[in-house]
Amino acid sequence: MKGIEIHSGDITRLEVDAIVNAANEQLAPGGGVCGAIHRAAGPELARECRQAGPCPTGDARITAGYDLPAKWVIHAVGPVWHGGGAGEDAALEGAYRAAMRLAAEKGLTSLAFPAISTGIFGFPLERATAIAVRTVKEEMAKPGAPGHVVFCCFGADAEAAYWRALAQ
Repeated sequence: MKGIEIHSGDITRLEVDAIVNAANEQLAPGGGVCGAIHRAAGPELARECRQAGPCPTGDARITAGYDLPAKWVIHAVGPVWHGGGAGEDAALEGAYRAAMRLAAEKGLTSLAFPAISTGIFGFPLERATAIAVRTVKEEMAKPGAPGHVVFCCFGADAEAAYWRALAQ
């Protein structure tokens, strides 16, 4: 399949080349999607992350997928929301661009993103999904970029926000 897909469900079960982890700067196991990915991948992921980190906000690192169906995990560090005046939009865009760049460098053809920064980091969902969709579309137009991107949603609100962002 080519293009952008919206999927509601568990990102750790998707059969894509890479899944993207909504990571923290230390690349340490956390809560939410980050914790779920670390649990599903097994303890080797945390060991590799300790060697790969830290990773600044707005950037990404890549590791093996271990026990996941995906061969790779791209750890993208989105910003913590501080009201919108602290460069959050640019940092979130940077995290998506860095993840897409790493996927292209590895020759990956498919990857899945969660809604980076919208959980405990507090980034407003509508704003985040608009940035995600716009940035991923721009990156997909570049030579060598993955041709299949899944926005994996946890809950109906996120799914609806992605559909609205795609329609714009």
